[in-house]
Amino acid sequence: MSRDFAWALIGPGSIAQRFAEAVHHLPDTYLHTVVGRNLGKAQEFANTWTRDDSPAPQATDDLAAVLRNPAIDGVYIATPHAQHGEFIRQCLLAGKPVLCEKPLVPTEQQAQALISLARAQGVFLMEALWSRFLPVYEVVGDWLQSGAIGEVHAVQSSFCFSADYDPHSRMFDPHLAGGSLLDIGIYNLALSRWVLQRSPGPNRIHGPDTCSNTCPEPLHIQTHAVLAPTGVDQRISAALAFPGGVGVQFVCGFDSTSDNSMHILGAHGAIVLERNFWQATSATLHQKDQPPETSQAPFRINGFEGEIEEVVRCVRAGLTESPRMPHAETLALVRWMDAIRAQIGVRYPFE
Repeated sequence: MSRDFAWALIGPGSIAQRFAEAVHHLPDTYLHTVVGRNLGKAQEFANTWTRDDSPAPQATDDLAAVLRNPAIDGVYIATPHAQHGEFIRQCLLAGKPVLCEKPLVPTEQQAQALISLARAQGVFLMEALWSRFLPVYEVVGDWLQSGAIGEVHAVQSSFCFSADYDPHSRMFDPHLAGGSLLDIGIYNLALSRWVLQRSPGPNRIHGPDTCSNTCPEPLHIQTHAVLAPTGVDQRISAALAFPGGVGVQFVCGFDSTSDNSMHILGAHGAIVLERNFWQATSATLHQKDQPPETSQAPFRINGFEGEIEEVVRCVRAGLTESPRMPHAETLALVRWMDAIRAQIGVRYPFE
């Protein structure tokens, strides 16, 4: 049996707490080291996740030393978006597998360079789009692929919450790649793509893995945005048109409140993820002349366990990418986000 999988974590912020909690409760993996600019805060974070069956997590501000440590099996990156690229590059050059929070990086050019580096180095790299690994999406995928609602005609979703404006926060600072699209709209796009990949239809190309169909490229994208005083997108509404009359519509924003649901409309029915679709634990199938069928699919821990287990599985199998969240998917997502940002005139200082 192989030894337990040891994680290093870069960026001990709020989202990293959720990652650490999942690692803490999973067997055969543990948090080895927490890397942060503020050593005191990194140590406080590390102390939270001590457990009896593995060494106590260490804290450090010396990333180079962590990357030289042969005990580290993988690195999770949870810093602001603009900092992802350099941390990913350092990890890949050191031969350390990487799971990096979404978006992997803010631009397609950066993503392509890092994916090329990962392939050249033969090192695993995956964008942490945890929603794709949730149990409820297995249920929805089964409904879609079985033809329960027929071909998908439209996907509609919202992800909005009201946040106090702070020009220096990661949400609003252009130097940190702020804006609602990269921060939360990526979920609308990623899961809409996921749905279209699983819709039955004559234009779908079947493949061997769990991303069993290709997602067509949009024929055109129409976007409207409200910009914050810093120039990043405070709110975006977009409509994407695809071959065959299929449409995707979404709104994301830091200045609004919504039910944050996703509706998948098909030829013979609909599937609804009622609230917080990106972390849903139930879905409802609506079919003509049939009572609604709701399926409950709770998390085993907190929802992050699926993507963590996928990384461990892939690294131990010697893979450089996940078949469930492949590099091509990351590139397609950031390409769409680049196109949307270009329409509304949002550019970052580092582009």
